[in-house]
Amino acid sequence: MPSLGDLVRAHTDLDESDVEWLMLLMADWQIIADLAFADLVLWLRDAEELGFWAVAQMRPTTGPTALLDDVVGTFVPAGRRRMLDMAWEHERLVREGDPEWRDDVPVRVETIPVRRGERVIAVIARNTNLLGVRTPSRLELAYLQTAADLTQMIAHGFFPPEGQRSDDTDTPRVGDGLLRVDAAGRVTYASPNAQSVYRRLGLNGDLSGLTLTDITRELVPPRRRPDEETLSAVLGGRGNRDTEIGTDEVSVIVRAVPLRPTGEHIGALVLLRDVTDLRRRERELVTKDATIREIHHRVKNNLQTVAALLRLQARRIEAPAAKAALDEAVRRVGSIAIVHETLSHAVEEHVSFDEIADRLGRMVTDVSVAGDRVLVVRRGSFGDLTSEAATAWAMVLTEVLQNAVEHGYVEDDLGETLGSERDLPRGRVVVTVARSLGRLQVTVEDDGAGLPAGFDLESSTSLGLSIVRTLVESELGGQIDVAPAPGGRGTRVVLDVPYE
Repeated sequence: MPSLGDLVRAHTDLDESDVEWLMLLMADWQIIADLAFADLVLWLRDAEELGFWAVAQMRPTTGPTALLDDVVGTFVPAGRRRMLDMAWEHERLVREGDPEWRDDVPVRVETIPVRRGERVIAVIARNTNLLGVRTPSRLELAYLQTAADLTQMIAHGFFPPEGQRSDDTDTPRVGDGLLRVDAAGRVTYASPNAQSVYRRLGLNGDLSGLTLTDITRELVPPRRRPDEETLSAVLGGRGNRDTEIGTDEVSVIVRAVPLRPTGEHIGALVLLRDVTDLRRRERELVTKDATIREIHHRVKNNLQTVAALLRLQARRIEAPAAKAALDEAVRRVGSIAIVHETLSHAVEEHVSFDEIADRLGRMVTDVSVAGDRVLVVRRGSFGDLTSEAATAWAMVLTEVLQNAVEHGYVEDDLGETLGSERDLPRGRVVVTVARSLGRLQVTVEDDGAGLPAGFDLESSTSLGLSIVRTLVESELGGQIDVAPAPGGRGTRVVLDVPYE
């Protein structure tokens, strides 16, 4: 289905400011469709005045639809829909006495010119399904009268109104609770749902005849209501804004739409939504999220304690092989601790792995004998990884970088590279990251001594490489390749895994 912008550019001469006005109108026209129990279709005049294009439509949630099929993208030549032509040419609302019949459904049609400043820029067709029409209730009469006021405002260029209206998805809908207040802010009509909302706030009796601002001040403690200016603007019906009020047990979002059908302020439509359960669930999620972060923080602390114990044990051991094994264990534990430390600060269970990769590179060079003379560089971005994938990647990257730094560079080679310049890096390890077609490919390439003669990954007995192979192939579902680097010096390790 083509978008509004596509249809405007292809068929009309409207400018960007006109489109912005129409977008503001469409942001709120669900309210009008629900109040009118009618389908709304937005028609734009063809640039060559050959007819009208349907660029958007909205069905009501309060009644049956009059349009079974989508009409967006439909073109109606001039003269075929007389009411569209009349609304455009005469710049006024047009109503027909006799209904149209569509798919055996009687439909009453009304066309509303959309005015912006001194110009009519579009026409809205209001289509009402007349099947099952009966004597309207007081609620339905209040809905229809409010819809009539809003359509008058559209025709006179007063809707959409100016104001600091939010685009919050929690904003109230017509069925959540509806109030009509007069120009003085007194309630002239309250729907049953609106009455129930205020009774949950503590009201005894009916809202009708009460000044909404005053009764709200009595029911809602100061710490649970907005500033006085916002309270008066919204509950007094003079500001097109949202706000939230409540007690310790109840939370309510209030939305006001000032009404001035012919220019003079006559009151407002006030919509209410009880969001108590929603706010409770949000608090539970915040608490759960904080708990998860605290767990990651404690795991990180425990891992650091384990690393410290291993480090102490290594200092007491004289056997070089055992000491080296414990040092490697310390590094492996430390790489996992870095992941949990990052997760302890994250809002979600996904982490940006670039920072972790850079910290791992610094950690490996800091603790290595040759590390102060080897530079680790990252090119490209890992993006966001799940906590499980991040932990596996941290272990893999630590082992591969450790092998590159420890075994790729020996003192003699480093000394030969730059001679007496002992304070400069003599080796370079480059981590290149590429993401494409659902794959994450990481290449770790060094310019060190290269692989030993006869090296074979399949038959290697190295514990580090065994860990890498297990994590890459089993945990990450990927592949690993170890080969000499192009150019004849150094080693290249390629890790290729699926990426979401």
